Amino acid sequence: MTPELTEQPGRRGRPRDPGADRRILDAARQLLATDGYEALAVDRVAEHAGVAKTTLYRRWPSKAHLVIELVADLQGQVRLEETGDLRNDLTALVRGITVRLHAVGAALVADLAAAVARDSSVALGIRELFKAWRGAAITILWAARDRGDLPRASNAEILVDQLVGPLYYRLLITGDPLTPEYATRLVDSVLGTHEPTS
Repeated sequence: MTPELTEQPGRRGRPRDPGADRRILDAARQLLATDGYEALAVDRVAEHAGVAKTTLYRRWPSKAHLVIELVADLQGQVRLEETGDLRNDLTALVRGITVRLHAVGAALVADLAAAVARDSSVALGIRELFKAWRGAAITILWAARDRGDLPRASNAEILVDQLVGPLYYRLLITGDPLTPEYATRLVDSVLGTHEPTS
């Protein structure tokens, strides 16, 4: 998330509304889903959020910045942590992604993907977000390999792709349902029945 600006002593003007960010991001998500990225107008987002245009532009100076922040917000709602139980950690992660994708819907995800393809500013920002997130997931897998929970020949980068890629394939291509049960089966399929190595 974009850091909040702290009020300095003696600073003039109205204090920042702590709920404005949430209203702006919710409005942006709704309008992006209905209008698409190309037609998304920052002024309309401000109107729907009930904030002044200057309030929005102080936070995000362009449509691209706003959409990148929206993706960061959605990404931040997915739990990514290491507890030492690889199967449970990955199941929680993939289930979290499944829930968010199902809630967001194929149309919005497809339009975000199109924005990445068409707008270099959006592409750079979103790829940096996913690079950071993917790197954290890979670190968890490398740690699991080092403690013997994965075969030494395992490739963490490919494992992440194998876990996340099918979710987007189902959402955007086949239309098959994204369920927590599918997420569990996907993790089981990727990890197999491997026993920890000594």
